[in-house]
Formats: sequence, C-alpha cells, structure tokens
Amino acid sequence: MTALRKTNIALTPKAAPFAIRAEEASDVVAREALLDACFGENRSLRTCQRLRDGRAPAEGLAFSAMAGGYLVGTLRLWHVSAGGIPALMLGPLAVEASSRKFGAGTALMDHALAAATTRGHRAVILLGDAPYYARFGFSSEKMAGLSLPGPFERDRLLGLELIPGALDGACGMIVATGAKANPVRRAPRARAA
Repeated sequence: MTALRKTNIALTPKAAPFAIRAEEASDVVAREALLDACFGENRSLRTCQRLRDGRAPAEGLAFSAMAGGYLVGTLRLWHVSAGGIPALMLGPLAVEASSRKFGAGTALMDHALAAATTRGHRAVILLGDAPYYARFGFSSEKMAGLSLPGPFERDRLLGLELIPGALDGACGMIVATGAKANPVRRAPRARAA
C-alpha cells in the first residue's frame, strides 16, 4: 500500500482570496472598525498607540488586504528612534477572522517587510507575540536596552534587523519621529438663519 503524502499548496497571487495594496483614504472607516473588532475599543489606550498618535505612517508603508472589495486586513509601519537609532515600528497588524486561515497576516507581513527593505530602512520593531513574529525573523535579542513610553511586557518587545547590525547598541526610549498627520478637516456647519 502506498502511503499518502500531505502536500502543501502555496496560493499564487491569482489564486489568493485577497490582494495586498497600498492603503487608501477610503479605507479609514473599515480599517478603524477592523482594529476595534480585533483589539477592542480601548485599543487607543495601549502604549504603542502613544507612538502613533498625531503621526502619519511611514511613506509607502501602510497596506490593506482586500477581498471582494472589502478590507480584510491592515498593517502600517511608523518612523521611530530606538534610543537614537532610526527604525520603523510595526503595528497594528489586524486581519478579519475568516481571512486568517488564508494567510492574509503572513502576506501583509511579507509585503511590508519587503517594501521597508526596498525603501532602505534598516530595522523594524514591534510589540507582539514572539512565537508568531519569530517566523519573520523578529526576536528580543537586541531589545533589552530599549523602553517604550508606557507599560509593556518586556518579552513582547521584538526587533528585526533588515541590515545586519542595525540595532547594535540600541539603548534608551523608543520615540516617534515620523511626520505629523494631517488633521481631518470637517466641513463647516451651516448656521441657522
């Protein structure tokens, strides 16, 4: 009798049930709803949010996963200084529950890290689950000397050097350095006569 072999099938871009593209302004409402669903409505109180408040994501490094015209995943990278060393902060990464089994999170990560490398960035830092992010090369190895502006779990502070040695000697506070976000302008209210 012949033994059955399990074959892994990789989805090609044409077969994948989603597509990764640059984030668009029209994604904002769906992105915010997805983030609330994944992280809860109190997500704005989290430590890493302090680094994003009032800042724009790094140019060309905000992505959306789309399926059937709907946003099913999001990932953004932000400029930070890691104790004086320029780096990117990744987050949040969120994927709608039914799209996780298709690898949307992995595809967003691979796409974002490739784009950051292509743009010449040297390192990426995040606060997340080490077992999940280790497969992309993230570790806590060079993070011991770094801090965040608020409470955080030390073992969840992870880094990835896109250029070997980029985080050598990293020590101090991680602070936002990116461009200020353009404030959302609201249409003026009509005055009652």
